[in-house]
Amino acid sequence: MGIKFSEDVVLLTDLKVNPGKVVRHAAEVHRPVLLTSRGRGVAVLQSVVDYEASQEERDFMRAVVTGLADLNAGRELSLEEVKTRFELSVSE
Repeated sequence: MGIKFSEDVVLLTDLKVNPGKVVRHAAEVHRPVLLTSRGRGVAVLQSVVDYEASQEERDFMRAVVTGLADLNAGRELSLEEVKTRFELSVSE
């Protein structure tokens, strides 16, 4: 979900005047708010819930890329090798 410039760009001075409104907006629309000063972006405000979800998604994608790189490099184990290495027994 991208920023809607008509709704999600806020002057830093507006944040100082009414921080609750800006924070509520970010939480309600589930989009980051771009804070600007003198026409330039200076910070991004995002709800904690949305930040945590984005972080989990990035971590998952990094793990997928790492796994694919391991496969390409031939670093893989069979299920039996994993069971043996971690002393696991799975009843069928």
